[in-house]
Amino acid sequence: QVQLVESGGGLVQAGGSLRLSCAAAGSTLSGSVMAWYRQAPGKQRELVALINSGGGTNYVDSVKGRFTISRDTGKNTLFLQMNSLRVEDTGVYYCNWHYRPIPWGQGTQVTVSS
Repeated sequence: QVQLVESGGGLVQAGGSLRLSCAAAGSTLSGSVMAWYRQAPGKQRELVALINSGGGTNYVDSVKGRFTISRDTGKNTLFLQMNSLRVEDTGVYYCNWHYRPIPWGQGTQVTVSS
């Protein structure tokens, strides 16, 4: 059974940092494109960052230079390092396979206060 479990969210002041984790069970992160998404209150879920099988990454413009997506294939874990957080980064963050997504998990709440 394939499952993704997000963790690492929390409450942080603007300018602070958080590191999100996404643990994969029942599958492997290798050979696939993984992604972080977020959904802010009142907004649709948006793609935040991608990482491909070779380690190449891509980010939505609003987080470039601040967020870093990475993976540890040995531990089947996806990460999102978030620095210089802004209030507008607030939302529920989800991970998923980009091209063959599974049903969304609970995500992890990130709240950035001013």
